[in-house]
This record gives sequence, structure tokens and C-alpha cells, in this order.
Amino acid sequence: MKTIEILKAFNSCYVNIQAIAQDENWLLLIADKKIDPEAATHIGDVLHYLGEAIECLEEVVEVKFNQDAEV
Repeated sequence: MKTIEILKAFNSCYVNIQAIAQDENWLLLIADKKIDPEAATHIGDVLHYLGEAIECLEEVVEVKFNQDAEV
């Protein structure tokens, strides 16, 4: 898998998880305490760390893009 493909996959995951975190049913599950309230924190953590991984990959992709452009 190429670095850009990994970055695109991570971005897709991030968008999907963010949609879940903002979904009315998810928010109701938390509000009604039908699931552990810590679940909201865990989803936030996932988004944070996935965002960090994306930033790292963006740097690699940018460097590779710049190297290819110089050739």
C-alpha cells in the first residue's frame, strides 16, 4: 500500500468516526446512559490519535510530492 493510499484510508476512517460521534443515535445512547459514558471519551481519543497519525503521514506525502516535483 502506498503512503498516499494509507493517508486516504485514515482520512476516510476519520470522517466515518466523526460522523458516528455526531450521530443523534450515538449521542442519545450516551445521554440515556445505555452505554458507558466513557465511550464518548474513547471516540474523542480515537479521533485525536487518528488525527495525529494523519498529520505524520501528510508530512511524508508532502516530502515525497516535493521530491517528485524536483525530478
